[in-house]
Amino acid sequence: MKILVPVKQVAALDEDFEIRDDGRDVNPDFLIRDLNEWDDFSLEEAVKIKEATAEPLEVVVVSVAPAEADEALRKCLAKGADRAIRVWDTAAEGSDPIAVARVLAAVAKREAPDMLFAGVQSSDQAFAATGIAAAAFLSWPHAAVVSSLSYSPGAKSAVFRRELEGGVLQEVQIQCPAVLTIQLGINTPRYASLRSIKQAAAKPIEVLSLSDLGLSAADVGEAGSASRVRRMYLPDKGRAQIIEGDAAQQAQRLAGIIREFKGQAP
Repeated sequence: MKILVPVKQVAALDEDFEIRDDGRDVNPDFLIRDLNEWDDFSLEEAVKIKEATAEPLEVVVVSVAPAEADEALRKCLAKGADRAIRVWDTAAEGSDPIAVARVLAAVAKREAPDMLFAGVQSSDQAFAATGIAAAAFLSWPHAAVVSSLSYSPGAKSAVFRRELEGGVLQEVQIQCPAVLTIQLGINTPRYASLRSIKQAAAKPIEVLSLSDLGLSAADVGEAGSASRVRRMYLPDKGRAQIIEGDAAQQAQRLAGIIREFKGQAP
């Protein structure tokens, strides 16, 4: 039995940063990278299920990213994942969530997991689309924003609660295998011990190419994406003005500003 957990090494802005020369992203020299917060919770949920069952259960993490994502994958191994897979090809550069989901679905078909747990969204892009899109490619049942889960490995169904608008919770039974996107707060992610960190550093990370998954360059990158970034820029800063004087003087000045804004004579 197996649970597949897609993870992402997200990028956060440093205090000072610059936009790339092509205007489509931030210069990578100004980015701080770490494991996506939502993926930390989905991994913890998978590891908790593994620890609570007497049946053999394998937790496999997978990332669609270049070699720099190995750091995040080893962090997952140190927290209890059994294996790590990284898929990459230079053609995958610029892939949107749909193209990434296509790759993850191909990995799922190869690994044949009983469940797929994904984070609700990533903290850098926040599309909240990858997990559900992967379910569509797999034709699996799916649910988003899962805040509580009852699942026994090998079971034909699982029961979960998910968040709806207005603070309403919905309890649902879903057929397995299924794709669930896990919400923050479903558990408390563990810290990796020094021993587990050292052990994770010695574990291999399986690297797959597109051809290993039966995919081509046309399935990823801009060619395989439903969207692309046109440009990234800093918005113009607004201007503030402090209106001095007593209440009557402030009201008179404010009325004048409104008339000026509407193009009326003073």
